[in-house]
Amino acid sequence: MSDPDCIFCKIIAGELPAQIVDQDERTIAFMDISPATRGHTLVVPRRHARDLLEIEPEDLEATILAAQRLARTVRDRLGADGVNLLNSCGSAAWQTVFHFHVHVIPRYAGDPLRLPWTPAPGDADEIAKTAQALR
Repeated sequence: MSDPDCIFCKIIAGELPAQIVDQDERTIAFMDISPATRGHTLVVPRRHARDLLEIEPEDLEATILAAQRLARTVRDRLGADGVNLLNSCGSAAWQTVFHFHVHVIPRYAGDPLRLPWTPAPGDADEIAKTAQALR
């Protein structure tokens, strides 16, 4: 099940490019193009669900387990000192893409990030290099 107007559904279908770093039968993880920190990724279910209130329990479980797996990867491969998992549900909670997703945001000792961050385009080469480190 997908939404033809959803940017994440288009990424899942291969219609839009993305730096994919992990995937399984229920989920896909790719680099955020406006990263809050080095290694910021998004984990999404393959089946479209608008938000936390609409996602099927099995897809929610698979997405959270994939986020946990990716959190370990950013710790081990990028040397992150910690990880924030973030989900926004609804416009008032900063949700801008209405396909359920979890942000996996690596944290580094002394990084200046304060949530919420102001998304700004990241360096495509750095994003690709970091994606390669996570694969």
